[in-house]
Amino acid sequence: MNKTAIIIPSRLDALRLPNKPLELINNKEMILHVYDAAKKLNIADVYVATPDQKIIDVVNDYGGKAIFTSLKHQTGTDRIYEVFKNQLKSEPSIIVNLQGDMPNIDSQHITDLIKYMNRGKCDIGTLASSFSSSAELNDENNVKVAVKEKLTSDRSFSVATDFSRKLLKSHEHIYHHVGIYAFTNKALVRYVGLERSKLELERKLEQLRALENNMSIHVGYINSSPLSVDTKNDLIEIKRIMKQ
Repeated sequence: MNKTAIIIPSRLDALRLPNKPLELINNKEMILHVYDAAKKLNIADVYVATPDQKIIDVVNDYGGKAIFTSLKHQTGTDRIYEVFKNQLKSEPSIIVNLQGDMPNIDSQHITDLIKYMNRGKCDIGTLASSFSSSAELNDENNVKVAVKEKLTSDRSFSVATDFSRKLLKSHEHIYHHVGIYAFTNKALVRYVGLERSKLELERKLEQLRALENNMSIHVGYINSSPLSVDTKNDLIEIKRIMKQ
C-alpha cells in the first residue's frame, strides 16, 4: 500500500447545491474531474468516500475506487477516517482530505502539499491563495485563513492562526483558504477523537477544532485559486472557466 492516501469525501445532499458531485462539466461529472486531478499525481492511492450509491456507480464505472461510508458522519473528516481505519487499516502515513467540489484544482499543488507534509513540520497542512478583489475578500462563501507570517511566494508555508467566513479584521496576513487538508496519521486519529469545538460549531469550519486543541496547521501559498463549487452561480462560473 502507498504511504500516502488521497480520500475525496463526496455526498449528494449539500444544502446549497444538491447533487453537485454529479453535475456535468465538459461532459464529465464534477467528482471525476477531482478524481483525475488526484490520480494524475502517481504518488498516492486515491479513493472517493461517499454514502451515495449513485456516486459509487459513477466512480467505479469510470475505473476509480469508491468506498461506501456511513450516512451518520457529521463531517467530511469523519468520513475520511472511516476509510483510513476500516479499508486502509490505518496504514498510510499521510492522509489527504481533498474536497470533491474543486474540479479545477492543480495536481501540482496537491503534490507540493504532500511533499511538505513528508518533512514532518506540522500536524495538518493546507493551502491558500491571494484574494483577487475586495468583493471576493468580503464574500462569506469564501473562507479566510490568517497566518503568522506573510506568504511571499509559491510553495512558502506559514502557521495558521484563525479561519473564518467573515473578514478577519484584526489579522494582518489574510488569504483565501483552499479546501484541502493533509494529516499525519497520528494527527487524524487525534482529531477525530476530539469533541467538536465551540468555534467549529459557530463558524461551521472543521479546522477550528484543530486550532482550539493546539494542533499545528501550516498553510502553503499557491498562485492560483481553485473554485470551490457551493452555489449555482459557482457552477456556472466553473463551467465557463473549464470550457476555456
